[in-house]
Amino acid sequence: MMRTLLVRGMLAGLIAGVLATGFAYLFGEPSVNTAIGLEESGGGHSHSAPAEPGAHSHETAAEPEEELVSRDVQSTLGLFTGVAGYGIAIGGLFSLGFAFAHGRLGPMRPRATAAVLAATGYAVVVLVPFLKYPANPPAVGQAGTIGDRTGLYFAFVAISLVVAGIAVAAGRKLVERFGAWGGVLLGAGGYVVVMALCAWLLPVIDEVPEGFPGSTLWTFRTASIGTQLVLWTALGLVFGALAEKVAPKRAVAAA
Repeated sequence: MMRTLLVRGMLAGLIAGVLATGFAYLFGEPSVNTAIGLEESGGGHSHSAPAEPGAHSHETAAEPEEELVSRDVQSTLGLFTGVAGYGIAIGGLFSLGFAFAHGRLGPMRPRATAAVLAATGYAVVVLVPFLKYPANPPAVGQAGTIGDRTGLYFAFVAISLVVAGIAVAAGRKLVERFGAWGGVLLGAGGYVVVMALCAWLLPVIDEVPEGFPGSTLWTFRTASIGTQLVLWTALGLVFGALAEKVAPKRAVAAA
C-alpha cells in the first residue's frame, strides 16, 4: 500500500507541477522579465538570476556575465524542470502524510483526507511563511544578505511545521474534551497565536530598492503565491482521486 501511494503521490505531484508551470509562465514570467530589465538598467540592488515564481529567494551574488543558458530556455524548460521537480518531491512527501493521516481524521473518504491535507500543507508550508518573508523578483534584495535571508525563511518554515504538528496533537486531545469543532478551533487558534508571536520576534527584511515599481512587485508576488496554490490544489485533487482507487475499504471501515 505504501509503495502504491508513494508512486501515485509522485505522479500527482508531476501533474500538479505541469499545471503550476503553465500558471507561472503565463502570470509570473512577464513580471520577471520586467524586473530583469530594471536590473540591467540599474534599477535594482544587484544582478539577479531569474527564477520561477514558486521559489522564495531569487538573487545571486554573481557579477554580470554572459548567460550560460538563454532566457528563453530559463523561462520554459528551466521553469518546467524546477516546478515539476518540486511538485514530484512534494507529492512523495504528501503521500507519506496521507498514509499517516488517513483514518485518523474521522470517517473521511480518501478524497476528503487529501483535500484537508493539501489545504493544511499549503497554509503551513507556503502561506504563513510567505506572509512573513514573501518571494522577491530579480533586482530586489542585496547580494550580501542572501544567506541570511534564505536561512531565516527556511527557519520560519521549520518553525511552522513544528508548531503545526504540536497544534494537531493538542487539537486531538482537545476534541475529546470540547468536541470536534471546539478542538479544531482551539488547535488552529493556538497555531495562529504562536506563529504570529514568532513572526513578530524574527527580523524584518525589507530590501526593495527605492523607485522599484510596486505593480511589478505585487504582480510577481501574486504569481508566486498563485503558482503554489495551483500546485497544492491540483495535488490534493489528483492524489485524492488516485488514492480513492486503492484505499476505499479503509475509508468505509472508518465510517
